Amino acid sequence: MTASSLSVPPRPLAGQVIAVSGADQGYGRLTAAALARAGASVALIGQSTETLSSLASRLEQQGGTAFPIQADVTVVMDWLSAQERILELFGQLGGVVHVADRRTQTHFTALSEGEWMELFNANLKSSVAIAQIIARRLTGTWLTLIGPHLDDTDVQVWPQRGALEGLVRHAWRGGVRANLILPARASSGDETLDAPVTDTVVALAAPGLAHLSGTVLDVPLPDVPKLRVPEMPYL
Repeated sequence: MTASSLSVPPRPLAGQVIAVSGADQGYGRLTAAALARAGASVALIGQSTETLSSLASRLEQQGGTAFPIQADVTVVMDWLSAQERILELFGQLGGVVHVADRRTQTHFTALSEGEWMELFNANLKSSVAIAQIIARRLTGTWLTLIGPHLDDTDVQVWPQRGALEGLVRHAWRGGVRANLILPARASSGDETLDAPVTDTVVALAAPGLAHLSGTVLDVPLPDVPKLRVPEMPYL
């Protein structure tokens, strides 16, 4: 048997419609591009219309299918509107990749109530709301969460990770197939350095892993190289 006969199909996600939140930056942007390359039709959801449109145009030029939808998924009605738009265009929504990795540089002892609520809304409230809406309206749609990075160890991060883990481990009770990815660090913005995360998302979306649910996957990543200051030439 040759190596080529064992290879993965070049477009393993052809026919799937997948929504990606936070597609205008970080892991959301890179994940959306990886899903489009794998053959999925990708709904790019985010708040920067210009960035989303630029990404959609680039992916279309590369042979993918992508379309931008401006929405703030921390607002339930925004997510519902985005979801209805996707269903109007394609008549289906196979899966949702929700980037729930908002972080703060404020130390736990100095964290204000407003800052905590921003984290709660971005990472927890939005995840629960999306899972609940899927359970109510979209039987068979899967949910993959990209959660707070493992290099963030401040106190406020632990209850967020714990809540997301609890959500995905028990989402099956509501009829939702959900999994959680925990990257080792924040996105570098480099497709090669962040490939372990995007590869994991694509793998979870593949029909061959449709049975996998309730898993929490820690994803190791290479360190981001530090910029090297060029040496000054000798005079």
